[in-house]
Amino acid sequence: MKVLLVDDSRTIRNIQKTVLAQIGHTDILEAGDGIEALKVLETQTPDLMLVDWNMPNMDGITLIRKVRETNKKTPIIMCTTEAQKERVIEAIKAGVNNYVVKPFNVESLAEKIDQTMSKLQPSG
Repeated sequence: MKVLLVDDSRTIRNIQKTVLAQIGHTDILEAGDGIEALKVLETQTPDLMLVDWNMPNMDGITLIRKVRETNKKTPIIMCTTEAQKERVIEAIKAGVNNYVVKPFNVESLAEKIDQTMSKLQPSG
């Protein structure tokens, strides 16, 4: 599974990579903001995106809206310190599949990824 991490914090991306590796995902793409992420998406199609809300140049919510204009399928998990209900609702309306609040631990992120990916599997 190819995962695109979009976060302006290298530390957070490293934590996410560690979590993903622990649950068996090592094909990782990285971007430091929404603009970088869009460049990556021109040539790569990840199976999952983990997106931060607050970033310079282009924030996560803007990125998600742009991605959803052309790509309704790729699952997106918003990973953010923004925990207010209004923000969660806004993210869901923008097209995220799941939402995890920072700081997260391995278990909570792994659980959100599993939940999100299992919803995509055709039932039956």
